[in-house]
Parts: sequence; structure tokens; C-alpha cells
Amino acid sequence: MAIDIHAHAWTDAYLDLLQGYGKADTATQRGLGADVSDADMEARFDLMDAAGITLQVLSVTPQSPHFTDREHAVRAARTANDLYADVVQRWPDRFRAFAALPFPHTDAALEELARALDELNMAGACTTTSVLGRSVADPAFEPVFAELDRRGSVLYVHPAGTGAESPLIAGHRLTWTIGAPVEDTVAAMHLILAGVPSRYPRLKIVISHLGGALPMVLARADDQYLWEAPDIPERPSLAARRMWYDTVGHGHVPALWAAVESLGADRLVLGTDFPYQAGEQFLAATGYIRYSGLPDAQATAILEENVTQLITL
Repeated sequence: MAIDIHAHAWTDAYLDLLQGYGKADTATQRGLGADVSDADMEARFDLMDAAGITLQVLSVTPQSPHFTDREHAVRAARTANDLYADVVQRWPDRFRAFAALPFPHTDAALEELARALDELNMAGACTTTSVLGRSVADPAFEPVFAELDRRGSVLYVHPAGTGAESPLIAGHRLTWTIGAPVEDTVAAMHLILAGVPSRYPRLKIVISHLGGALPMVLARADDQYLWEAPDIPERPSLAARRMWYDTVGHGHVPALWAAVESLGADRLVLGTDFPYQAGEQFLAATGYIRYSGLPDAQATAILEENVTQLITL
């Protein structure tokens, strides 16, 4: 049975809290079947069973507790993590969760990370591709990378939904259509250029959506980094293969093959992006891997086995 590393759940109370602190996009998460009510959970479990998915690892991204005000960020992060701890306790055979962190406040993020991993038994942490306009690879966040590396834990990276901070994307109704994979690509390259994958070898970074356009640009990056970023510790293609990538690809088999050929089947883990891929799209999230023409061993590894290198089941 498959394990889904890219899935979401919220409550209206959590979204109301974020909205009260000034977050303006919470409406897009409401009414999608991703609440933790009994009715929504029953429907979710039916869908998971139909897709052959045993367990989901939940993350609040992109509804993350990232606020300039430290108190707001801390309260929102604790609320999210307490919610997820309760969900996992209620349905331990169905869920694990990544901790939300109160970025950009690194000291508070370290405190909440310790609480989430040591007391709430969470499977790692999550963040967005940018934090209030700052790169995910901002040096200010390095203490969190170091602590996750010390623990051999996961950092799951999901688009922020900001159109990569570009008005040419966000201002032209492309925030999620192409903005999300652009954000994935930029975040992956920022981490590579900062040397994060090589400097923190026990940190398990997971990038969403097959790494965005990363499979298509790795050869270009290898050819050009020597004159544009000659100080990085290793070739981009080598650094890229130190990270993992979820398989949210909207059923597009050529994109899956490109990721397998460029990044390696051993670096891919199943993602569904529930509730944004629901119904037939949710079923296709596993089906397109099973029927992609990949060797059976590779398909099984992507669906079931690779994730065991990231989290304890």
C-alpha cells in the first residue's frame, strides 16, 4: 500500500486565526473536504482506500504560520501543530504530520521544532519556498537546517503561493498554474547554490511537484554554474540528487519520466496534493505511476519504499 507525503488538512478555526492575523488567501482552502470533521475524514479515507494509499503525511503549507509579528507566528504554529498531533492520535494508522514553524523567527522556530519532534512525535518540519519574501535558503534559517541535520530529520518544502514574488506571474492569473512549479525550481536552486544539501548531509529535504522545472534545467545548470556561481561546493546535478521530490505531476507521465531520468527513481516519493487533487485526479496521482511504463521495481519504490528513508512509519 502506498504512502502519500504531500497532503493537507485544516480547520476553519485555524484558517480564521491566520485570517485574523492578516493572511488574505484562506478562502481557497475552505470547503474542499480537507477539514478534520468526521464527515470529511470518512470521505478522505474512502478516497485513500480507492487509490491504494494507507497513510498520508500532513502539512499546513501554504497556510503556514509565517508572520512578521513573532507572537502571531508562534501562536499560529502551536495551533497548527497541536491540531495535527490530535489528528495523528485519533487516526494513528492513517496519518503522520510535518511540524509548522513560526518563521522568520529562527529562535522561536527552534523552540517549536523541539516541542513538535520531542513531545508531539512529528515526522519532520515543513516550510514554504519563500518566507515573507525571503529565500528558503536565507542564512538566518541555517540554525534550523543544522538542528534538522543533527536529528536526521525532514524539511518538506512547498510553494508559498506568491508567484515567485513576480508580478509577471501573480499579476497575470498564473500564481498556481505556473507560479507554483517556478517557486519549487527557484527554491531547489537556492538551496543548491547555498550548498545546503552537501553541508547538511543528514537533512532530508523534500521538494514538491517533481522539483518543478528542475529536471529540465539540471544540464543547463551544470553547464553554466562555473561562470555564474563558481563558488558552490558541487555540480547542481549532484546536489539535486541529495534531495527528494514528491510526485505531484497531475498525471503527466512524461514529467514523471523526466524526473526519474534526471533525479533518480530512488529520490521520488508519492504525493497527491489532497485536497487540490481530489476525485479522479486523486486516483490518477497513484495510477499514473503504476501505469507509467516504469519498471515495476521503480514504481513500487516510489509508491511504497523510498519514503521509509525519510520517516518512521
